[in-house]
Amino acid sequence: MTDRPVWRPAAARAVLESRAQLLAHVRGFFSERQVLEVETPVLGRHGVTDLNLDGIPAAVEAGGVQGGWLQTSPEYHMKRLLAAGAGSIFQVARVFRNGERGKRHNPEFSMLEWYRVGFDDQQLMREVADLVCGWLECSPPVTLSYRDAMQSIAGIDPMTVTDRELERYCEQWLEPEQLAGLGRDGCLDLVMSFVVEPELGREQPVFITRYPASQAALARISEHQGYKVAHRFELYINGLELCNGYWELTDPADQRARFAADNYLRRASGKPEMAIDDAFLAALDNGLPDCAGVALGLDRLLMLKLGSTDIRDVLAFPIERA
Repeated sequence: MTDRPVWRPAAARAVLESRAQLLAHVRGFFSERQVLEVETPVLGRHGVTDLNLDGIPAAVEAGGVQGGWLQTSPEYHMKRLLAAGAGSIFQVARVFRNGERGKRHNPEFSMLEWYRVGFDDQQLMREVADLVCGWLECSPPVTLSYRDAMQSIAGIDPMTVTDRELERYCEQWLEPEQLAGLGRDGCLDLVMSFVVEPELGREQPVFITRYPASQAALARISEHQGYKVAHRFELYINGLELCNGYWELTDPADQRARFAADNYLRRASGKPEMAIDDAFLAALDNGLPDCAGVALGLDRLLMLKLGSTDIRDVLAFPIERA
């Protein structure tokens, strides 16, 4: 006799109502600012090269296309709209990331992503604060650099610590042979995840800024205090990472180099290389307007509103009940 499936939703009616209120808040917020709501494909021809993201392949055969990917983010398609002249845009999207399950992760989740033409990262941070703090009715965020956060909480200067010193620090969590394949940024991520993040945003929300250039992803890079840093920010509240934003990279040659670097890291870590999204690069060749963009986890924002510590509490059907 097999176990009967659990058909009932995990989220209570009050949670569903709060989610509906959140979506109304988001749409009202952007309507006031005349930011256009858009929709882009959930199923795309390409996945992402990011070493830290694993997409979910789809066995699609249609329109001459064989195979595809459930999107980890609507970013590339939204940037194609930007390059086509759509102006400032936002989207409430369902996105997918393989292997992600835990109190803060579900393989399918809701993401709010938006791009503001003519904004830099500082201007976008102010808008993020307005949206988030308006919904949570909390005090505005303070700003702390990645370097200062690591030094004050973990006692590590991420710009000057040697690779060997960093590996020794991380041996409290992993064996030396496991650390060997992580690399410098992988070790820094461990320190951030286990030591720094849990302490962030306990008294009031905090933006972490000026990440090392090696962690720029799709952000521009500049120099600060003699070190190259990314125009990237993340917002933390009660130890929970809520969003990731950039003053967006617009140089197609730089973007191609970063894709190649990503695939080099994927090969080194034993992950398959990912085909490059040629349509996205063609859009960059055409010209991406000066803009800043951010991706924000709506399920996590709802968790904060309701005081929940488990994402299952705010999902009608988490993966185990889907």
